[in-house]
Amino acid sequence: MEGMRRTKIVIIALVIVSFGTLALKSPSGDNYFAIIKNLDIFATLYKEVNAYYVDDVNPNKLIKTGIDAMLGSLDPYTNYIPEDQIENYRTMTTGEYGGIGAVVQRVDGVNTVLMAYEGYPAHEAGLKIGDQILAISGISLDDKSSEEISTLLKGQSKSGIELTVKRYNTPDTFIVTVSREKITIKNVPYYGMVDNEIGYIKLTDFTTKAGQEVKKAVKDLKADGAKKIILDLRGNPGGLLQEAVNISNVFIPKGKEVVTTRGKYQSKDEIYRTLDEPVDTEIPVAVLTSSMSASASEIVAGTIQDYDRGILVGRKTYGKGLVQITRPLSYNSQLKVTTAKYYIPSGRCIQAIDYSHRNADGSVGKIPDSLKVAFRTIGGREVFDGGGVDPDIKVAPKEYAPIAISLAENNLLFHYATKYYYEHKDFGDPRDFSLSDTDYQNFIDWLQDKDYEYTTEVEKKLKNLIESSEDEDYFSQIEQPLKELLERNSANKENDLKEYKDQISWLLEQEIASRYELQSGMIEVGFKSDKDVIEAITALNDEAKYKQLLNQQ
Repeated sequence: MEGMRRTKIVIIALVIVSFGTLALKSPSGDNYFAIIKNLDIFATLYKEVNAYYVDDVNPNKLIKTGIDAMLGSLDPYTNYIPEDQIENYRTMTTGEYGGIGAVVQRVDGVNTVLMAYEGYPAHEAGLKIGDQILAISGISLDDKSSEEISTLLKGQSKSGIELTVKRYNTPDTFIVTVSREKITIKNVPYYGMVDNEIGYIKLTDFTTKAGQEVKKAVKDLKADGAKKIILDLRGNPGGLLQEAVNISNVFIPKGKEVVTTRGKYQSKDEIYRTLDEPVDTEIPVAVLTSSMSASASEIVAGTIQDYDRGILVGRKTYGKGLVQITRPLSYNSQLKVTTAKYYIPSGRCIQAIDYSHRNADGSVGKIPDSLKVAFRTIGGREVFDGGGVDPDIKVAPKEYAPIAISLAENNLLFHYATKYYYEHKDFGDPRDFSLSDTDYQNFIDWLQDKDYEYTTEVEKKLKNLIESSEDEDYFSQIEQPLKELLERNSANKENDLKEYKDQISWLLEQEIASRYELQSGMIEVGFKSDKDVIEAITALNDEAKYKQLLNQQ
């Protein structure tokens, strides 16, 4: 006990010295006594819990829980990164790791290849979507978690591993030897022509070189004849702030302000401007956004809007206007801490007023007008702060029927796409692919002995009504009619496959296209039914409407 007491005194002394040093740099020295006092309480509390709690205490788990709860009271983006998670964090920020270039997850309890990235070791070795990986270098994966499997797949570049693989309609397993390589996840997994004049760029991340990838994509598309550009930021969670500046610079002249960061200390505020000559400042641009387009995505979308450089199509963005940096901690751990808010060229901050409460789809919902502040784009259009960037053309989110969700969640679309691939060798251009009536009927027939139970919204409401009415005196009078309605609704499920054929076909077509053309197939097959893309094409092809949206008439 005496040793622990001396250790605690040493720790507190070091803390006092550390905060004393910080006090020379910071005006908020009044808080330091409270900080030291509470650190002392925390250390004492931990000592007592460790000594007297009824069960053994895992110190790493207990302290991390405390740290996470403490940081969680600040904002959702200030996080503690322990040493064993540093490699995953580096992958998120750099897009690089040592591995085989494939996404492997459990499907119906078996580790299955969901995607093999073109040009990387898994694809080059012949692995296909739907292949089941039963063992890695002789180690069975039956009882392994996703994290453990990811660790086994990753490793030093040039190191080899053997995968025991089971393939659809192949009775015996076989070995695939793969040599790990340095995998760089592409920020732009796809770009291509939607039609003869419109180029499309899918941007999924803002890791290192994102700006270079977008720049190359625009140049290549223009060389292919593109006279208009669609930049798809839907679902992009953001990343490196400088890459947002670099991507904006593709369309915005050199020397223009893109974003300003302002934090606790005014001396550390920074203005980020474009540094290079742009690729094209005139080509019409449509940026696709969604409720999950966040952070750096919102800087790009907001900058394009504030300079009236292009139109935004889709849904209000996420509303994350906070800047994080990482700070080193002891024992190779790190702190990702919010240090500033960012402001786009019009002067608005897109940070959601209340980021602790969101809708199920991640959106911030409706912000009261009284809480919004109006700003102006360079051309005089009125724009607002308070929670994300509003699109110029609003498109309702695609909502799927319960049956479509059930078919996806039960992996039935996934399995049928694999079956289709091995039974149909000819595919052609994904843009022209669609399931025929015969193909869809074959899918319905295949489902006959499959389990895909689901509950419709009507069923949920009827069940809730029955449960809430059971204690009422008049329940006996309404019980039978309600149950008959419930049974009738269940019977109607048999018609749902036909009623929601368009939805289910679109999802199934994307799965099937991925078997032949991987990521690019999934994207291209969706062009003909993607409401956001269709709206963007319509606006870009209507010069008068495009100029009107930008207040240029």
